[in-house]
Amino acid sequence: MNAMADKNEKELAHALSLDEKHSQSELEGSSIVDGSEGVTEHELATLRHVADRLPYTAWLVVMVEFAERWSYYGTTNIYNNYIQFPLPPGSTNGAVPKALRGGDIVAGALGQGQQKSFALRTFNTFWVYCTPWIGGIIADTLWGRYKTIMVFSIVCLIGHIILVASSTPAALQSGNASLGLLALSITIMGLGAGCIKSNVSPMIAEQYTGKLRKETLPSGEVVIKSPAVTIQSMYLWFYAAINFGSCGAISASFLARDNGYWAAFLVPTCIFAIVPFILLAGRKNYVVTPPRGSILLETMRVIGFALGPRWSLNPIATYRNAKADDFWDIAKPSYYAEGQVPAKMTWDDEFVGEVGRTLSACKVFLFFPIFWLCYSQIDGNLGTVAAGMTLKGTPNDLIQNLNPISIIVMIPIFDYVIYPTLRKRGINFSPIKRIYTGFLVAGLAMVYASVLESYQNKLTPCRGGEFDKQPAACTINDIHVASPLNVWIVSGPYILVGMAEIFASITSLEYAFTKAPKRMKSVVMAFSQFQTALSSALNFSLTAVNIETKFVWLFASFAITAWIAGTIFFFTFRDLDRREGELNAIGMGDRAGFAGEAPEATTGVGKV
Repeated sequence: MNAMADKNEKELAHALSLDEKHSQSELEGSSIVDGSEGVTEHELATLRHVADRLPYTAWLVVMVEFAERWSYYGTTNIYNNYIQFPLPPGSTNGAVPKALRGGDIVAGALGQGQQKSFALRTFNTFWVYCTPWIGGIIADTLWGRYKTIMVFSIVCLIGHIILVASSTPAALQSGNASLGLLALSITIMGLGAGCIKSNVSPMIAEQYTGKLRKETLPSGEVVIKSPAVTIQSMYLWFYAAINFGSCGAISASFLARDNGYWAAFLVPTCIFAIVPFILLAGRKNYVVTPPRGSILLETMRVIGFALGPRWSLNPIATYRNAKADDFWDIAKPSYYAEGQVPAKMTWDDEFVGEVGRTLSACKVFLFFPIFWLCYSQIDGNLGTVAAGMTLKGTPNDLIQNLNPISIIVMIPIFDYVIYPTLRKRGINFSPIKRIYTGFLVAGLAMVYASVLESYQNKLTPCRGGEFDKQPAACTINDIHVASPLNVWIVSGPYILVGMAEIFASITSLEYAFTKAPKRMKSVVMAFSQFQTALSSALNFSLTAVNIETKFVWLFASFAITAWIAGTIFFFTFRDLDRREGELNAIGMGDRAGFAGEAPEATTGVGKV
């Protein structure tokens, strides 16, 4: 009898335990997601996520980026020929005489050779991706993003005008004067373009102010209008605008070949001149985040408060202490009793969470120099490979425009087909997975380039004997002789790198915006873009092997490096994938705000 009673008690206790767990599970599932408009955790996990509509001010910013990128790529894409090759026979402005355009003669002007061309182009890339620090700091602490973009668009326009002057027939008659003006224009344009670059990316995303919410579609399906998915879509189309602008280089190649370099540089200058007017057109409607002069200092103080008690002369002990779950707690005002909060602690708890999230994001970006090494090969070295092929009147620097064209074609496919299909099937193709895929595809592009160059070396007419030269430099009796390979065969790496950019580069823009504090988005974007400068510095150290005789092994080594770095990247940061929703929620709810200002200044946005 007692045994029966004990059994009944155990069954009752087990049933009560199950009820408690079920009730707790229901309670957890019904909790509202911070910063949302009544979306529960259960709905967030089970309903399909879709993008929201983009405000028209976002499209104005897209137009700014389109014009700026047209001017940038419309000049830099023809730098290689402009610097590397001499004036064609009988030319005073770099154009190929009409009688010679059907053959394999390429446009040129300064005749400085492959290595000097590589060095100048690499410096240009390095400088353009260093100067975003300047624009980011000025915007976040002094002027705000709108004013910073406006001022430096004027600076950039001045650089374009100097570039046009450097390429006139009069300047080209004196090689040193033209080369000096080119260097000056690169410096000024790099300053302007970089300061614009760190601000236009976050400015487009901050035009969207929607929150996580439910909506019923005409089909009756209830979906989640997700800010994260909206920003992902926004940056896809932002990147499409970049590449639409990049296609301006198509006209530049033909203008240089047919009319000379002064005309080729003049067109992008005129296109860029519309940027200030686009900015003025939406002046009263842009959504902006007000600058905070002390934001960088406050960030360093947050790190100092958290790291202070954990610091040790033993670096291993410091690293272990920094990995503790409560590492950031001591930097939060709520850690202290009322009235005992340190005077220098001018932030709220949410800002501490944002700083921690930002540092995690910055560690992600540190792998990107390897990715950009692969990308850098399509910017010049593959153009040299193309110069050794049969052109039949096609400018060799025209082929690299397949990169932006392929991106433009693929972005709608990714945004409307691939990504929505994956979400509908419940496949979480998160940022870390996308970036890893980008590394793998970039490595595949380098394999293609290495195999192609190896094959071309075997077919060049200058292979062996008294004319033993690499394909691009192959001349017999002072006449350039091409390999039998058609130039369009080199399109493969350009298309594959374009796909890699969709996976990795676009995701890095999205990651930089969503993981940065509201008042530091330009600086964090600058850090993300600075990885391209580091890649250029690394590439510059490889100048000795950036010659055509080394291309086969150079491309192959970049492929292997990209695959190894990408795999290490994935296993290092896959935990961030699991925490993606949690990280994005930081700073989205109600906040106390910074000391000395209303909470709305921290959580909200204003007009210009």
